Amino acid sequence: MMQHLPSRRTLLKTGACGFGYLAFAGLSTWAAEKDNPLAPKKTHFKAKARHVIFLCMEGAPSHVDTFDYKPKLASLDGQSMPRARTFAKLLASPWKFAQHGQGGLWLSELFPELSKRADDLCLLRGMCTDVPAHPQAFLQMHTGVFQFKRPSMGAWTFYGLGTGNENLPGFVTVSPPLQNGGPSNYGSAFLPAVYQGTPIAGGFRPFGGGGFGPRGGDGGGAVSNIRNPRQSSDAQRMQLDFIQSLNHEALERDPHDEGVEGAIGSFELAFRMQKDLPKVMDLGNETAATRALYGVGEQATDTFGRQCLLARRLVEAGVRFVEITSNGWDHHRDLKNALGNKAQSVDKPIAGLLRDLKSRGLLQDTLVLWGGEFGRTPYAQGGDGRDHNHRGFTTWMAGGGVKGGFSHGATDDYGYEAVEGKVHIHDWHATILHLLGLDHEKLTYRYAGRDMRLTDVKGNVVKEIVS
Repeated sequence: MMQHLPSRRTLLKTGACGFGYLAFAGLSTWAAEKDNPLAPKKTHFKAKARHVIFLCMEGAPSHVDTFDYKPKLASLDGQSMPRARTFAKLLASPWKFAQHGQGGLWLSELFPELSKRADDLCLLRGMCTDVPAHPQAFLQMHTGVFQFKRPSMGAWTFYGLGTGNENLPGFVTVSPPLQNGGPSNYGSAFLPAVYQGTPIAGGFRPFGGGGFGPRGGDGGGAVSNIRNPRQSSDAQRMQLDFIQSLNHEALERDPHDEGVEGAIGSFELAFRMQKDLPKVMDLGNETAATRALYGVGEQATDTFGRQCLLARRLVEAGVRFVEITSNGWDHHRDLKNALGNKAQSVDKPIAGLLRDLKSRGLLQDTLVLWGGEFGRTPYAQGGDGRDHNHRGFTTWMAGGGVKGGFSHGATDDYGYEAVEGKVHIHDWHATILHLLGLDHEKLTYRYAGRDMRLTDVKGNVVKEIVS
């Protein structure tokens, strides 16, 4: 039997229906995302990473004593720095540097355990930012700007990707910063409230049996009000349903009230978190070998070790963005003792985190970030300290699609200013989003009459570090 070809009119009708179907599918997807802001979202292109762990060193660690080897500081120790606008004298690093890994990265003896993971590290030695003051630089590192209230990069990540587990927050901040902007560093600003970070205090209390009690001085270490001892789960559900009915009535009166929309989502997430989050935070089922890997139980490393172990568990459970803050890196004096103690407190936990993530097949999907708001001067302050330096410093990345055992950029011979491969904070943000499959110019939110974004109107992806 001879098959009839469709007429031109039939073909156009079919095509029109096809385009209509595509439009309907797009609107349906948009509606679903609006109804459930936590739902996983499509990336702009194929992602290298699915999660982020940001190891935030608040106070600005000295790059010339950690990851930026400068032999001239030793040979010119005590002399004035050429062309400097200061009479301060150059200060040699008290610590030796050596090459590590197949890439031959120069790393300080401050990090003996992390040095064993050198082939996982991608050093950004040409970092720079705008202002050498902690509040402004810290806020800019987290939100892209310091002049206005803006969403944090964790909130932008959560907004752009959704979550991998709707019973857990998509963005968690462990031991959140109390100064230098405080909650603004993990807030959502004009984004819906559901995208803000969930703060977890620095220490840990056990949830039921098998958890770890806090060491002396660790603090409470839990999410506030995660349990309601006065009401059963069913009673809470009834109460929440009544409150949500009032919220929905308010939303019907004003469909564009984003505050009410955010409250509805946040209340529901908080209710679901009561069941799953305590299980994730209970470290009691981890083996003794795993705890030892992170330095849990050792006086110097116990606190940060627990936090890094929790970060791995959160990522494993589907949380998109985890930030851990280690404060006390502002070393204007007593550099040798103070920086030595801080490095010791994080060295083994960070090395353990990288090793654990890699052994579980998580490092390839998890972008680990390390760094502070700026660096320190190559010259001395008060004889045994270093002052602020925003012109050049070092951060590093690992996993999540970056080249391991690799160094990008450089400061001058003294470590004072970035001179090669400069990476501004806007470029850093653009690169992080790129590795997550997000185009920093397309990840926008309409507010105050313009399309806002993390990188404002700047930022370039550092493609040289992408594997």
